[in-house]
Amino acid sequence: MKQRPDGGWIELICGGMFSGKSEELIRRVKRAEIARQRVQVFKPSLDTRFEKGQVSSHSGAHMNAVTVQKAADILALVEPGTDVVAIDEVQFFDAQVAEVCSLLAERGKRVIIAGLDLDFRGEPFGPMPLLMAQSEEVEKLHAICMVCGAPATRTQRLINDQPASYFDPVILVGASEAYQARCRRHHVVPRVSPTTQG
Repeated sequence: MKQRPDGGWIELICGGMFSGKSEELIRRVKRAEIARQRVQVFKPSLDTRFEKGQVSSHSGAHMNAVTVQKAADILALVEPGTDVVAIDEVQFFDAQVAEVCSLLAERGKRVIIAGLDLDFRGEPFGPMPLLMAQSEEVEKLHAICMVCGAPATRTQRLINDQPASYFDPVILVGASEAYQARCRRHHVVPRVSPTTQG
């Protein structure tokens, strides 16, 4: 990514689960650190899959991060000398995170964000459409479909090894025990209300 004249921009890494989003965020942050840039990394408190003070990938890569309750907390914690602000699991924040990212970019920060673009239903996840629209760079990563091996763009939620209903809660923090990467063809979301399931 070429630097803009004012130095600030937003780059978004998105895709389904197991596509390498956090790993790519960590890679970019480590390169910034090698370039002697000052970096701060944040993650939402809702993400409890790994250690509280770390961003971690499914492949085992990790780095220290500050856990925050809401997007506005990030603005309060970013220090004046910081060059790069990274935010993992950005889909768990509300729409205010888009304003926070824009303000940081306008202050000359390079903002690297990563998150799920689609929820388990295959619908846009929280603030992601707004973030995609306002980012200077968007990279969509693919996983491998657990059924056929094709590029996977969807996240399949499973409950007792069966596809979750469309009406199940959107947010359920978990990893391979509850989710699989799937291609469009093998992504299944039954529109069955829990009250009518036998």
